[in-house]
Amino acid sequence: MTGLTRRTFLGAAAGAGAATVLGSQVAGAATTEKGCFTGGTVYIGSYTSGATGHGLDVTSRSGAALSPVRTVPGITDTSWFDRSADGKTLYVTNEGDPDGYVSALNIAEPAKPKLLNKVSSKGGAPTHLSVHSSGKYVLAANYSSGSVVVLPIRPGGKLGAATDLVTHHADTGQAHAHQVVNDPAGRWVLSVDLGADSVYVYSLDVGTGKLSLHQQLKLPAGAGPRHLAFDRTGQFAYILQELRPEVTVASWDSATGTLKALSVVPAVPAGSTGELYPGEIILSRDGKFAYATVRGPDTLATFAVSGATLTLVSTVPTGGNWPRHVALDPSESWFYVSNQRSGTVTWLPRDPATGLPGAPAGQLAVGSVNSVYFAS
Repeated sequence: MTGLTRRTFLGAAAGAGAATVLGSQVAGAATTEKGCFTGGTVYIGSYTSGATGHGLDVTSRSGAALSPVRTVPGITDTSWFDRSADGKTLYVTNEGDPDGYVSALNIAEPAKPKLLNKVSSKGGAPTHLSVHSSGKYVLAANYSSGSVVVLPIRPGGKLGAATDLVTHHADTGQAHAHQVVNDPAGRWVLSVDLGADSVYVYSLDVGTGKLSLHQQLKLPAGAGPRHLAFDRTGQFAYILQELRPEVTVASWDSATGTLKALSVVPAVPAGSTGELYPGEIILSRDGKFAYATVRGPDTLATFAVSGATLTLVSTVPTGGNWPRHVALDPSESWFYVSNQRSGTVTWLPRDPATGLPGAPAGQLAVGSVNSVYFAS
C-alpha cells in the first residue's frame, strides 16, 4: 500500500487550504496558577504530497484560539513530532513514500524552527517517531515498509545515518508499523504494527543502537492495532485498534518486558454502524481518563481509567471530519483535534472535574492536517 493510497483511505486529499481562524473565539481563558495555559508556540503537521497541506506550520495561542499559521519552508508531509530532552531540537517525520525522511530542527527560538538536517528513515511513509529515553536515538516507524529504524542523535541535535532497521512480517497481507515508543521505565521499546496485528517488544543496546526482539504480542486477525498509551502506573497499556473500533487493555511487566492482553473495550456506543476507524489515544496526567478519536462518526471518546478496567463514558462530536489526532494543551484545559478531511483543527474545552470534553469552541483551517504539538 503506497503512502498516497494510504492517505486516500484516510482522507488526506480533502480539506480546506486557507489558514484562517473560523468559528467562535474563546475569551476569558487567561492563564492563572490554577487555570488554563493560554500562550506559547504550537506546531501543526499536514500532508503535502497529493494533498493540500503545508508540511510544518507554526502558530501561537491567545486564550484557546490558534492564530493563523506561518509555514516553515521545505518540510514536507510532517505527520509526527517529538523533541530532545533539553527541548532545543524538534524531530519530525516526513512521510514520503517510498522514500521517507526524519528532519531535525533547532527550536532554541520555538517560533522560528531552523532545519539542522534530514536523514533517510530507510523506508516508506514514516508515520511516527519518538526520542529514546537515553536521549541518544530517534526511533521511527515506517508504515508502508512495516519497519522500525534507529537514528543516532549527534552533538547539537543533528541526526546520523541509521544504526539499525528491523522489519516486521504479517501472517497475511503486509506489515504496517504505526508507532514506536519507550515503556514508562525506559527499559524497552514497543512498536505497534497495524498490518501484522501485533505489538513488538524490543530491547535497545544504547551503545550500538541495535534492536533485539524480545516479545511479539499477537492480537486477533483484522484488529489493526494503531497506537498505545500507558497508564499512570506503567502497569497497563491501552492499545487502540484502527480496523475495529476497540481498545485492547493489556498488562505490562517492565521487569520482564512482557505485554499480556486482558480485555477489549468498545470505542463507540453499542449499535454503531458505518465507517468506524479510531485514530489516536491519549491519557490525562492524573491517569483517570483516556481519550480516543474515532473517524467516521467523527467523535472524541472519553474512557474512565482504573488499571485493568477501561469504561467508555462519553462520545462527543469533534466539530470536523475525520479526526486523525487529538492533543491536550499543557494545562489539560483544552483538546485540540486534527480533522484531516475537513482540514480543520478544532478546540474543545475539558471539564477538570469530570474530565469530559465540551462542544467545539473554535477552529483553524489547515489543509490535510494530521497532528498538533505544543512547544511550550
